[in-house]
Amino acid sequence: MKKFAKVLLGTSLFLLEQLDRSATHAQGRIGSRLDDLRDLAQEKYEAGADSVARTAKALRNGHQNHAIRNSLGFVAGVGVGVGVALLTAPATGEETRTAIVERAQRFGNNVQKRFTAGGPAAMVTGD
Repeated sequence: MKKFAKVLLGTSLFLLEQLDRSATHAQGRIGSRLDDLRDLAQEKYEAGADSVARTAKALRNGHQNHAIRNSLGFVAGVGVGVGVALLTAPATGEETRTAIVERAQRFGNNVQKRFTAGGPAAMVTGD
């Protein structure tokens, strides 16, 4: 009986040690992946910010219409925001895509409502 208890105790200690090693290894991998994700998000943000800055500079140098400049800046900002949001979203890919589609549809509906009869477009044309 004594031998059985020693074997059981030794096996238990071995299993606990393996579990501890596995947990430590998993923590290291998760930390490494989070670092990689953070670095990727930073790179994408910097690339987007550079693109916005170049676009703004080109528009300023070309003396373009303010509405075009503002529109392009808005679109670029939205693109950078969406990119960062997708990289850092806690939801699954399918949930995130569904949410984006729903928001895009709401945005499109709002734009359509504003530019239907009686909206700003009608005021500009004098209708």
